[in-house]
Amino acid sequence: MKLSWRKTPIAGIIFEPGSSAEYRTGDWRIEKKPIINQDKCIRCLICWIICPDVSINRLQKPYGKYEETIEVDYYHCKGCGICSAECPVKAIEMVEESRVVA
Repeated sequence: MKLSWRKTPIAGIIFEPGSSAEYRTGDWRIEKKPIINQDKCIRCLICWIICPDVSINRLQKPYGKYEETIEVDYYHCKGCGICSAECPVKAIEMVEESRVVA
């Protein structure tokens, strides 16, 4: 429910809290995007822990011997590359946006 400033009650009641999840900040990414090599990934979840944009998703989708798959939420990933830098097995590669085929 959106009210104009004239109709907003004096107490400034917030009817609906804001959330950055509504905004596709992945559009800010200009150079590289992370690509996870599922075969190399050991599911240590360091990338999931350190991602400042909460763009690493754990999906309950089996892959090989693992019960979950790790994927990047490109709608919110800004391409900072922290996940790639911290991955202990180098399973995340930063790739030029123009080289990635959807």
